[in-house]
Amino acid sequence: MFEGIKNIIFDLGGVIINIDYNKTIQAFEKLGIKNAGELYSQQKQNDLFDLLETGKISPEEFYDNLRKITGTNATNQELENAWNAMLLDFPENITDTLKKAKAKYKTFLLSNTNEIHYRDYTLRLKKQFGIDDLEDLFYKQYLSHLIGLRKPNKEAFELILRENNLNPAETLFIDDSIQHIKGATGAGLKTHWLKDNNLTKFLTTNHLI
Repeated sequence: MFEGIKNIIFDLGGVIINIDYNKTIQAFEKLGIKNAGELYSQQKQNDLFDLLETGKISPEEFYDNLRKITGTNATNQELENAWNAMLLDFPENITDTLKKAKAKYKTFLLSNTNEIHYRDYTLRLKKQFGIDDLEDLFYKQYLSHLIGLRKPNKEAFELILRENNLNPAETLFIDDSIQHIKGATGAGLKTHWLKDNNLTKFLTTNHLI
């Protein structure tokens, strides 16, 4: 099924780091933000979150605007803690898995992320594995808040293909969100929808590492 693969593009949340969107929704609700699930979920989100994820607003502007649209009086720190609540731990074998993949393929990270989450998960990575940055485990990483593009827009995939002269037919994209899988398929990539958050099992079972 995955014959001829030379490149692999990995998503971050739900693929490389364990994540629980409900924890952030619950944390927001504890801060008095009603219907938090309508503002942000795995499937959809308010435009404010898109602006943060594409680097068009700063974390401080994000907090200010979040207070305006929700009416909460929460502090920046309280909002930061709630926003980061979705980020859990890294699977214990994930760095070894990514190193094996990098040794065999040209690997990339493509994540819809933001400055707030980046700071948090980078600290977790350092604490858990002694690694300074996820980029050390890939040929190159593409973070939405730095490139100004986010999935599922095909421009995000096309940027990686173009900058690295990749053949989409030889490139596998792995993500836990179906809307992103559809976007990658539209860009001509081979895809796998990872539903069980077990990247190592998938790569091993399919003899990709």
